[in-house]
Amino acid sequence: MYFIANWKMFGDLKSLKSLNKVINFSSKYKRKKFKLIYCPPYTLLDSFSKKIRKTRIELGAQNCHFEISNGPFTGSISPSMLKNIGSNYVIIGHSENRNMGDTDSQINKKINSSIKSGLKIIFCIGETLIQKKKKKTNQILSKQILKGLFKINNLNKILIAYEPVWSIGTGAVPRSFELEKNITFIKKILKNKFRIKNPKVLYGGSVNPKNAKNLAAINNIDGFLIGGASQKANNFIDIVKKTII
Repeated sequence: MYFIANWKMFGDLKSLKSLNKVINFSSKYKRKKFKLIYCPPYTLLDSFSKKIRKTRIELGAQNCHFEISNGPFTGSISPSMLKNIGSNYVIIGHSENRNMGDTDSQINKKINSSIKSGLKIIFCIGETLIQKKKKKTNQILSKQILKGLFKINNLNKILIAYEPVWSIGTGAVPRSFELEKNITFIKKILKNKFRIKNPKVLYGGSVNPKNAKNLAAINNIDGFLIGGASQKANNFIDIVKKTII
């Protein structure tokens, strides 16, 4: 199981203290098969990298530019820069970034450049509430996957994070049968279209300690991409405990 903490625009150097609890917790359960990945803002990547060295926690970034190394892109960060600072993963295609202009084509370029830089991908897909009501969920998910992964090699380095846009930060979570159906649909595409034998699909969207156990019981879920609930160590630990212990 994967547990990915997406801190979004949150955190400062004082926030590093919260990692102590998570590091201590993870060291007690070395025999349990789960991965902990923190994706803090760019400003904390170096500090996080030093803090989690020699622990079982891995580091990820929240986004990147599609240019693989350097270029005249003020305010942007390239995949090779992320790799150089200690990141192993990068989130690409989050709906918040899509809303700010990321197209399927740009997302495809970002995935390609990131893989070439040695990063693993947390590829976000999901439908809006309007699309859901119009029963276009499968159509949207299929489009995002096919365009995002077009001509991408090393697909074993990609985790899919299914995040219904209408669920992120709202407290609303898909019904169990609906979530299982959508995740099964996603895995079917990955197996049939991309020949991925054992695709990993995570769920994201208002995951918290209260609903984690029920969500984890849903067939085919391989982990969670966790937003606000990951910003407090106790909540993040509770989610992991209720899922794997």
